[in-house]
Amino acid sequence: MTERIYMTDAYAREVDATILEVDRADGRVLLDRTVFYPGGGGQPHDVGTAWIGNDAFEVTRAASNGPDVWHWLEGDLPKRGSQMRVTIDWQRRYTLMRTHTAMHALCGVVWSRYRSPVTGGNMKPGEGRLDFELPDWDPEDKASVEDELNRYLAAGLPVEITFLPRAEADRDPSLIRTKVSLLPASLKTVRVVDIVGLDRQADGGTHVKSTSEVGPVTIGKVESKGKGFRRIRLTLVD
Repeated sequence: MTERIYMTDAYAREVDATILEVDRADGRVLLDRTVFYPGGGGQPHDVGTAWIGNDAFEVTRAASNGPDVWHWLEGDLPKRGSQMRVTIDWQRRYTLMRTHTAMHALCGVVWSRYRSPVTGGNMKPGEGRLDFELPDWDPEDKASVEDELNRYLAAGLPVEITFLPRAEADRDPSLIRTKVSLLPASLKTVRVVDIVGLDRQADGGTHVKSTSEVGPVTIGKVESKGKGFRRIRLTLVD
């Protein structure tokens, strides 16, 4: 099992780790601990660099396999048991954290106005999109949604991470803002991201500590994705 440091400290940029397994055929190693987010929930995996002494390896991908997080390295793989320092591309990760928090804030604004669930979403650094079931959407609403979203972001709302036993989380259906619950039945503890006073939902991704770190955003053209469904795109303003 890989210790996932990003789950409790999204600002951790590097960590010393031990290689538990080596898969030379696939060019990957399994580490006992990591700061690399392995992707999921629309947030891409991290990239970065691994070091053994003065030897550097580009980390091109990270991915989960059950409780394990594997890391794909460029170059000749080191042997099992080697000590390695892994470092994420911090600028890319931090931009993704800001983007992800902005998307949760948008989700909160839409939920408070329309009680509409998310039907899909994706992001890349600085840009994100969410699909909603919005049968009552009025194109004139776009400007007011953007204004309200930016007011919340500028307010510096704290973003808190907590962990709930699965049974307790299941008693609070508002934690699931997606049309279909994406929590696997095997999950025993649910990680909750709370933008205090705006949005609280189950989520495994990385976020900033305050909405003030996001900065202002713009909402692009709201697209129709079929009867009653809308795609809302946002972009960080840097």
